[in-house]
Amino acid sequence: MIDRKLAPYAVLLLRVTTGALFLYHGLVKLFVFTPAGTAGYFESIGLPGALGYLTMLAEIGGGLALILGIAARYVSAALVPVLLGAAFVAHFGNGFGWSNPGGGWEYPAMWALVQATLALLGDGAHALYPLRRR
Repeated sequence: MIDRKLAPYAVLLLRVTTGALFLYHGLVKLFVFTPAGTAGYFESIGLPGALGYLTMLAEIGGGLALILGIAARYVSAALVPVLLGAAFVAHFGNGFGWSNPGGGWEYPAMWALVQATLALLGDGAHALYPLRRR
């Protein structure tokens, strides 16, 4: 049974936590690896460099949107393919295990499921721009 009184706050915690992690990862790509370095990494694994820029934008913009609660249901759904791409393109060859060199595929796959869950749950409490069900 779901506690209807507390569930929106559980969603809030999950939304803000994942938003902060996305924001962090996007900012690391921007300020530490640099946009050119991120694009170069994507090219080194056989992907278009432009996808590195789009990933950075998705992580920073998506992270901020989740933290603030702006269309969080749609943002979470849009981040699922980004995470599945990370899991199965960038990390699958590293095996199962986050401590493997380069990180394993299970960690981004788990985050994809978390984002899918948020998309199903909704915006949660204190969302700045929640999407209302009609």
